[in-house]
This record gives sequence, C-alpha cells and structure tokens, in this order.
Amino acid sequence: MTEQNEPQHRIVVGVDGSPSSIDALRWAVDQARTRGAVIEALTAWQYPVSTGWTVPIQADEDLATLMSKVLDDAIAQVAGPECPVAIRPRVLEGGAVSCLLDAARGADLLVVGSRGHGGFVGALLGSVSGHCVQHAPCPVVVVRHTAV
Repeated sequence: MTEQNEPQHRIVVGVDGSPSSIDALRWAVDQARTRGAVIEALTAWQYPVSTGWTVPIQADEDLATLMSKVLDDAIAQVAGPECPVAIRPRVLEGGAVSCLLDAARGADLLVVGSRGHGGFVGALLGSVSGHCVQHAPCPVVVVRHTAV
C-alpha cells in the first residue's frame, strides 16, 4: 500500500495550559511517534454564561488569540523546535467537551488531562475527562499530572 493510500492515524489532545494537559500532550507526542500518527492539539473557549450585571468583555478575537497563545506555548514547551511528529493546533469556540468529542470522530485516540477533582467537587463541577470517557467515539486516555 502506498503512503498516499494509507489512512492517516490521528490523536486528538485537549490542551488548556494546565499541568495535566501539558502532560497529556507530552504523552501523546510519545504515542504518536510510536504509532506514526499526527497530533491534533485542540483548545476550546467560550464566554461563561452569566445573569445580571456583568463586566463588558472584549471582542471574540481577543479570547481566541489568548487561547491560541496558550496552545502555542504548550506545544513549544512539549515539542520544542525539533518535534518528531506533526502537531496541528486547533482553537475552537465552544465547550471543551463538545469540541473534543466532535474532533475525536474518526481519531485513533483522544487524550485529555485530569485535574484531579474527585468526590463531591468533581460531581458538582462535572468533569471534561469523565464526559470524554463516557461519550467519545474512540478510545480515551486520561493523564493525571504528578508533581515532581
């Protein structure tokens, strides 16, 4: 089979700049090298829903630009200038869960970090990683940050 006819292996990674998401990206780079896959590093943003009086928020582009910088910084931190795999950054407007699940369609793997909120706090806040594990259309790896 020629390279042109081979399906491209793809690993989707959720990156929000947190230590666990940096670890997830690092893990995915190693995995992509092994599998010959491309990484789709994804960050999502949306304005919080609020009622009543709010402080005016600047234009959409400002938040998108900020999140793009967070993503670029994470990629630079993990991959450096001589990254052994292709990383495609994506900044999407929307909720993290829905953006990750949409991006995971057709992917070989979805990798997300875990912030470690368990028990009552985790149940109250919900969990991006938990929702992904329950609803993703592909296997999911959850990477927990371990402080060194």
